[in-house]
Amino acid sequence: MFGFERTDYDKKVYEEELVDFLPKNIVDVHTHVYRKEDKDQLPPGTPIYWPRRVAEDNTIEDIIQTYKDLFPQNNVVPVIFGCTKGNYESINAYSAENSKKYGYPALLIDHADWSPEYVEEQVIKGGFQGLKPYLNNQTKVNGSQAGIYDYLPKSHLELANKYGWKVMLHISKPDRLKNEDNIKTLMEIDEKYPNAKVIVAHIGRAYAPEDLGNAFDTLKHSQNLLFDFSANTLGYATQKCIEAVGTKRVMFGTDLPIAKMRMYRISEDGYYINVVPRGMYGDLTDAEHMRESDEETISNFTYEIIRGFKDCAKALTLSEQDVEDIMCNNAAKLFNIKF
Repeated sequence: MFGFERTDYDKKVYEEELVDFLPKNIVDVHTHVYRKEDKDQLPPGTPIYWPRRVAEDNTIEDIIQTYKDLFPQNNVVPVIFGCTKGNYESINAYSAENSKKYGYPALLIDHADWSPEYVEEQVIKGGFQGLKPYLNNQTKVNGSQAGIYDYLPKSHLELANKYGWKVMLHISKPDRLKNEDNIKTLMEIDEKYPNAKVIVAHIGRAYAPEDLGNAFDTLKHSQNLLFDFSANTLGYATQKCIEAVGTKRVMFGTDLPIAKMRMYRISEDGYYINVVPRGMYGDLTDAEHMRESDEETISNFTYEIIRGFKDCAKALTLSEQDVEDIMCNNAAKLFNIKF
């Protein structure tokens, strides 16, 4: 799907719930931009995890059109990086090319096996502002069980600290943000690499209330960690994050192209479920985190993320300035974006 074709219900949600809440300018701090031929191809018969059911690619032209379709009354600038696995050379070259062409900040898809010399060369040569490591971009352990240092080596963090690079960090392990090793490592990174601008993506993948645990009892003592609520519709998670670290260290993101999904999210017994229109995403018999519905009023992931943040803003009585900071100014300052 090129761009995004809004339904009448989408238009209703935007016009009646979102347009007066949103600032004129928006920074989407978390977007994947890539071509289909650059990403890894799954062997036949491989179970299809839900993000792959939404979009096979997300070209720069596609994302520009998507913003026009979803936000007809707003200006949106993305922070771009490629898909997390595939032909890394062409993935990163595509991001670098479009960063230069459109002026969008870009991050290098990183691999833990790369030498720090190679990483330094690639970031500088490509004009990247930092790194996007990923839990599967390493060869030590199964990705879901990887510790943060397994896929974000200390040698790469030392470079980020030296240059003040941004690092978009996806948390691993099944218990997500509340995992004790994750919390310990995040606090160590905060202390030992204070000049690295580490963004904890998706609020640490806290998509259900139970995913938070007591993480922010510790993380509230961090001084430098940043957070985005991309792909996170749980206003409660954003609320707890803001209560812990304030409004200046939290940023909006979508995680496009998966944020084109028609869905809303619920949680049951600590397990998040994306409720989607029946038949839209194929056979969901073995599709983890997905459930079909015949409801006619299902909007889209991007709007649901903002709806969740709006609930958070109401609960915390955030000011219009607070909302503008989180939706735009914090990321604009971090990535030196000018509107």
